[in-house]
Amino acid sequence: MPNPIRLRDLIRQIRSARTAADERSVVQKESSSIRDSFREEDNTWRCRNVAKLLYIQMLGYPAHFGQLECLKLVASPKFTDKRIGYLGASLLLDERQDVHLLVTNCLKNDLNHSNQYIVGLALCTLGAICSLEMSRDLAGEVEKLVKSSNAYIKKKAVLCAFRIIRKVPELLEMFIPSVRSLMSEKNHGVLLTAVALVTEMCERSPDTLLHFRKMVPNLVRILKNLIMSGYSPEHDVSGVSDPFLQVRLLRLLRILGRSDGDASEAMNDILAQVATNTETSKNVGNAILYETVLTIMDIKSEAGLRVLAVNILGRFLLNNDKNIRYVALNTLLRVVSADYSAVQRHRGTVVDCLKDPDITIRRRANELCFALMNESNIRSMMKEMITFLEVCEPEFRADCTSNMFLVMEKFAPSRKWHIDTMMRVLTTAGNYVRDDIVSNLIALISNSDELHGYTTQQLFLAIRRDWTQQPLVQVGAWCTGEYGDLLTGTAVEQGESVQLTEDDVLDVLERIVGNNICSIVTREYVINAIGKLSTRFPSSTARIRKVLSEYGCHMQVELQQRAVEYNNLFLKYDHLRAGIFERMPVLETKTGGTTISNGVATYEEDLLFSEKTPPPISQQKKLPQPQAHVDNLLDLIGSEPSEVVHPPINGQSQVKDNTNLLDLIGLDSTPPPMADTGMSFIAEPLSAMPKQPMVSLIDDLLSPDLLAGPASPPQNGIPSLTAFEKNGLHIIFDFDRTSDTTLVVSLRATNSSEADMKDFVFQAAVPKTFQLQLLPPSGSDIPAFNTGILTQSMRISNPSKQPVRMRIRMGYTLAGSSVQELSEISNFPAAAWQ
Repeated sequence: MPNPIRLRDLIRQIRSARTAADERSVVQKESSSIRDSFREEDNTWRCRNVAKLLYIQMLGYPAHFGQLECLKLVASPKFTDKRIGYLGASLLLDERQDVHLLVTNCLKNDLNHSNQYIVGLALCTLGAICSLEMSRDLAGEVEKLVKSSNAYIKKKAVLCAFRIIRKVPELLEMFIPSVRSLMSEKNHGVLLTAVALVTEMCERSPDTLLHFRKMVPNLVRILKNLIMSGYSPEHDVSGVSDPFLQVRLLRLLRILGRSDGDASEAMNDILAQVATNTETSKNVGNAILYETVLTIMDIKSEAGLRVLAVNILGRFLLNNDKNIRYVALNTLLRVVSADYSAVQRHRGTVVDCLKDPDITIRRRANELCFALMNESNIRSMMKEMITFLEVCEPEFRADCTSNMFLVMEKFAPSRKWHIDTMMRVLTTAGNYVRDDIVSNLIALISNSDELHGYTTQQLFLAIRRDWTQQPLVQVGAWCTGEYGDLLTGTAVEQGESVQLTEDDVLDVLERIVGNNICSIVTREYVINAIGKLSTRFPSSTARIRKVLSEYGCHMQVELQQRAVEYNNLFLKYDHLRAGIFERMPVLETKTGGTTISNGVATYEEDLLFSEKTPPPISQQKKLPQPQAHVDNLLDLIGSEPSEVVHPPINGQSQVKDNTNLLDLIGLDSTPPPMADTGMSFIAEPLSAMPKQPMVSLIDDLLSPDLLAGPASPPQNGIPSLTAFEKNGLHIIFDFDRTSDTTLVVSLRATNSSEADMKDFVFQAAVPKTFQLQLLPPSGSDIPAFNTGILTQSMRISNPSKQPVRMRIRMGYTLAGSSVQELSEISNFPAAAWQ
């Protein structure tokens, strides 16, 4: 058999291939030749063939048939064979393949070899391919090498220990004694690996973290020596002494100083020295400063040090390197909650980043601008954001408009400014506006009684100029339908007085509803507005009926259905039309979710609140008798009043029944999507909803009496509350105020079913503004037939004295079946939180 070609010749042939097919042909031919050589047990060229096979494997071609040949090279006494053998083992073997266990004995022998380079090869390979069994078998050998006097072997042994601990964390304690001595090493390579190993240990074990906190003064001394030492050619990088070790030390100090005042105090001075003495003209210094900032903001540092850290990030924003600017924006976004005033000083620089040509920088600057807004700068910041909205990419606009509405709702100086600005936002953003912004803006306008006329006129003039912007048209159509009687008369458009008549309004609405450019949802809004204008514009009723009749046979089913229903109101129920088309009650604003933190078991939050659960129906009271006009409304939809007077008692939600009634009068019963990903609550508890002068069906369905449970006799002046009642499980809350902001809730659970409830678990969650502590229960079983009682206490801290809201989850085993129950409680007695 001829001698195999050399590796360099193979590389030359593959590089000279003109097409992928030619390359595959060369590789397949050489792979076949290598297989033949392996079958003939050719020991002379085995090392060369394995080297070529590794190159083939690096190109992405199969090379698994060379695994056993690597093991043969590892067992060879020659260093050159071992070197290629261990390299092949690192690339071709992993813990998923049983053949890698065959190398364990060779590794053990080579770890005790007299040649330091062979020991280094074995340590590198063990760190690369170690499995659970291999780590346990060879950890003792590695621990001995960590104590070696040879720095070359020692640093490789420490890195191997790092990989072993990551693979088998329970072996961590084996290396703790030897690691302490490594922290006094003079060799920077050994010290760097030792710091990396201590960092991994502290991240994986809280006990180890407490153990190594005693070494903070030693770490501070090492870092100080690095800063104050003179020029050292073997460790110098761009004029900075060993930046890799400095970064590792800062990262370890950050972990050790987190949530520990004493450790943080010990490192304050050295962090200030690093922040002020590090050269910033090169990337090396910027990397050290970045780690310094992260450490300062993560530990319990002094206020002045935090300001210094934020100023460093501010300097980063002025850097020409876009990567450094991005890192600065990202970090400022993380630390803005820690030192708001210090970040606020760099607001102008952040706003300038909105004009950066890099889209990732603009995205981060956009997010940071919203985080910096407050009552004092909302006007100027909104001008900047609207300017940004005019030129930003379409994918930015939906998020940007949503955030702008949320911020304005929180910090708007007046409602008129809020509405004017949102109208400008809708005009600028065009069709890139989410549906929840439309519904929330409608609710805002509904709550602004004194601005109804002004808002309706401005919106109508805007949609008359341009009806291609669907969200703007939807809001304008809704306002026109609700407050059309305030629309006619003199309006101001671009500084000039404009006289609006009923025909002007209907002309615009007819053009919009007949324009196919408009979406179906927009045209539905307009059809509703035209129908409602029949009571606002009595003199135009005939024209309105004609328009509705034309759409009674429209090809869009939704438009056709609405037109037919409204025509029937004119023909059969004209005496009810005024009541049905009257102004809607003030809408509740629902603009964002509230993240709930479970003080008991945070890992079950997603499971606990994965679905919206209505309040228990079994505890509802009988509804009050509706008025006469409500009976007429029920007749119109074919329902009996008794269905409303007697609510269902089978535990099902009544929300579905409400939806039909809400759809009839055009009120969307579905809350808009919440901005937060956590659990969401209704913005105000149902018991706090405002009463309307005229009793309506919706008010009856959502009345406080419906949601109130049967109260027990008051204790300490606070009545008890039936929190849950279903399938025999009856839970009662008793209340006691230990202070103005602390409420103790005592839970009493009984079981009226015929079987015992086993393994009963109660969980609760409250909004972020509260703090909940759930104490252990009196037991885990609830006897049947009300023969026993289970008790448990909760302590709720309510510093802002807001209405208490809670979601509860009960789990138990009944007659061998597992049962899970969810409920939401928002009708806590006022005395429990006021």
